[in-house]
Amino acid sequence: MTSELKSWDREHYVAGGGEPFLFYAVFGNIDLSAPLSRSKYRSQGAPAGIDVMSFGPEKQPEVPGSFCEGLLWDVLVEEAPDTAAEVIRCEQCLVLRGTPSDDTSLDYLRNTVGLITYLLDQGGCAVYDPQMLRWWPPAEWKSEIFDPADSVPGHHTVILISEEDEPGLRWFHTRGMRKFGRPDISVHNVSAEEEEGIIKMCQRLIDLQARGHVVSEGQVIRMDSLPIGGVIRHAGDFDDPEFNNVHIEVSWPE
Repeated sequence: MTSELKSWDREHYVAGGGEPFLFYAVFGNIDLSAPLSRSKYRSQGAPAGIDVMSFGPEKQPEVPGSFCEGLLWDVLVEEAPDTAAEVIRCEQCLVLRGTPSDDTSLDYLRNTVGLITYLLDQGGCAVYDPQMLRWWPPAEWKSEIFDPADSVPGHHTVILISEEDEPGLRWFHTRGMRKFGRPDISVHNVSAEEEEGIIKMCQRLIDLQARGHVVSEGQVIRMDSLPIGGVIRHAGDFDDPEFNNVHIEVSWPE
């Protein structure tokens, strides 16, 4: 690695925890003639294992429009109509997709973040991140993802909250942990008084796993803000539409 680039360490890294998978689509009429400045963008370009594919009028022209449909797109149209209009006007998108060959550090994520920021500066108008169900306008991407100059795992994941069938209880579940090759998190039947503790637990598990920790089957949750006896079980598969990832289910005995 070049001397001007600070490594994003995974201080808890354990081999065999799972393979990271990245998927982003950058929309815009992007001019790739300017060289990528390693020092400015903190990037060495696309990491080994990550493919960068261009789609537009001359190559699979249907691909850009395929991202502009569904509930997430409807939310963008409602909440950021100017960004949605820019995306619609674009005839091109660049897709970054694949499994990095080296996940012993988070340099693969640093390199990808910097590359995407470069693409935005060269004419990109939005970033689609299906793993955390988000569209990023350039300013938000730069302030939340690029400007911290560190991995900040919580910015690459999202904690979603859904109502359970039983009134007063909610389901807390994450998306985005596949970027780190680790399971997402699911906690069912959370009462109002438990919510703050569950959020703290999710944030702690996100950070630990992103930095390389592997959660063991049957591991017991020990946090002052939560009841005693919470147990972690591994579940799911990559085809689960709720996560597009495996996940860990955290539950307490009834």
